[in-house]
Amino acid sequence: MSWIEALILGLLQGLTEFLPVSSSGHLELGGVLFGLEDPHNFFTFNIIVHGATFMSVVVVFRRDIVSLIINFLRFQWNAEMKFTLLLLASAIPTGIVGLLFEEQIESVFEGRVVFVGLMLLVTATLLFLTRFAPTRKKDVTLKTALVIGLAQTLAILPGISRSGATISTALFFGIERGKAIRFSFLMVLIPIFGANFLKIVRMSETAGSASMDIAPMIIGAVTAFVAGVIACKWMLSIVRQGNISYFSIYCVLAGITAIIAGSLL
Repeated sequence: MSWIEALILGLLQGLTEFLPVSSSGHLELGGVLFGLEDPHNFFTFNIIVHGATFMSVVVVFRRDIVSLIINFLRFQWNAEMKFTLLLLASAIPTGIVGLLFEEQIESVFEGRVVFVGLMLLVTATLLFLTRFAPTRKKDVTLKTALVIGLAQTLAILPGISRSGATISTALFFGIERGKAIRFSFLMVLIPIFGANFLKIVRMSETAGSASMDIAPMIIGAVTAFVAGVIACKWMLSIVRQGNISYFSIYCVLAGITAIIAGSLL
């Protein structure tokens, strides 16, 4: 992997992790486009750039995270404690599916550009339907947290946007837009951390004597972090203004392009 490829892929990961256009789908398409043939290096790169975007959420929501941790450690029942428990509950569906099926799903759909294109069209549909979501101002409940968590499990499929699926689901339930995006972005920390931990374990078991060029990894990580901070803040503004459905246009165009390109490969 060259430094320019790492730069572009890091930028793709950072922007698309939080914009509702599927980071996994774009990374998959990017890997195919650049012809990255070393599965170990690309796997390692994925772990590093996902870790970088994890840190970008921590930076943007640092005050919320510190507040949630402090209130959780006080063991007092209040709004922050309830919110923390709902975040943990939302991670249950993703944790179960990720532990049991993620490796099999990744192996089945890896490199399947047409499938990524089809899933981008599914993401486009979800985003477009938010135009018809009820304009209520509900809070997140245990039921909605679990359903949003189920929606997040769809993001295991490359081409399904994690933020698109979770924010859309929250809006369909009539959850207030600010609360929907706060819950969506904070809930992602648990599965990203867990998934990266498991991938690091897998990588350590299969690494062997494989060699890696460190420079592209660093470039990709820094780019993904900076782009992630920008995209996260941008997405906060977009959802509050109610413009998330406009990303469906991009997903349709990207999906059709991927289907056509995949059919010609």
